[in-house]
Amino acid sequence: RGAGRPPPPCRALSPLPGDGLPLRLRLCCPPPSADLASTLRESLKPQKNYVFYCQSCGDIIVKDRKFLRVLPLPSENWSALVEEWCCHPNPFARSTLHPQHNDCFLGDTFFLLNTQNGSHKSKENTRVTCKRCKRTLGETISSDTIKYYVTEVIIQPSEGSFSTSPRSQFLQSRVAQCLVELSSAKSTFRFTIEGDDGKIYILIWLLNSDTLLVESLGSSSSHSVFTLFGDIFMDSSGPVGTWNAVKVLYQPCIKSRNKDLADAWENDTGVHPLNFPSETCLELLLILGLSTSSLPPSLRCMNSFQV
Repeated sequence: RGAGRPPPPCRALSPLPGDGLPLRLRLCCPPPSADLASTLRESLKPQKNYVFYCQSCGDIIVKDRKFLRVLPLPSENWSALVEEWCCHPNPFARSTLHPQHNDCFLGDTFFLLNTQNGSHKSKENTRVTCKRCKRTLGETISSDTIKYYVTEVIIQPSEGSFSTSPRSQFLQSRVAQCLVELSSAKSTFRFTIEGDDGKIYILIWLLNSDTLLVESLGSSSSHSVFTLFGDIFMDSSGPVGTWNAVKVLYQPCIKSRNKDLADAWENDTGVHPLNFPSETCLELLLILGLSTSSLPPSLRCMNSFQV
């Protein structure tokens, strides 16, 4: 988008009121750098020591933990599938998929750890918060199992040094990874973003996972101005930044907005639920709103959804 007078090569183009200057560009630039938040399946390996940090404040949650097994959990409706495929009673009906000592189980938006303390009698479904900043990190789901959300924890090798990343950048990267991985593995493109209070906060429809965002910030004096990428700071080595991104349609569901559509999606087997802490759902809704407002007015909506 351009403002004011077009640059010399674009004098034949006319800006559109409210939409700036539409252009088609051919880019010659290096590919975007890898995301700072790699997937858990890539970052967690057996027989290595890890430290778990609170993403918000950097406080250590779990120190020097080595896992003998790092295993993905089955889909959330795995028990129903077993009943459909077995000609005899479900052999797993009385068993629970809880990690044992030195296990780490990976879900879509969380991972399960054993507390390594059999005498610890925590109540089920109680919040686990950071001791320093009091942010919700997860919840206890049994006397010896804790669920941590992938949007709240940074996992790094014990021999490495802790390096933080801006909150909104980390959150966007984690959620985008969840959407891309699930759409690829399960061919599902509609998602409900649900809080730990059981409420639906956002409906998301994934359109594209191969979008490339390009932004020119011009001189360094403009770096303090809010841009589409929020708290992502550009490398000072060049005036143009490129980022891999996903394009989504979404509907807010707070304060009973879009209740009928949310109810319909909740009962649709083609829609996949993603669970996060309630405050994280609100953060994500704010990020989506800021991204929408940065687009030209003609590109902010598609049918009844926001882009």
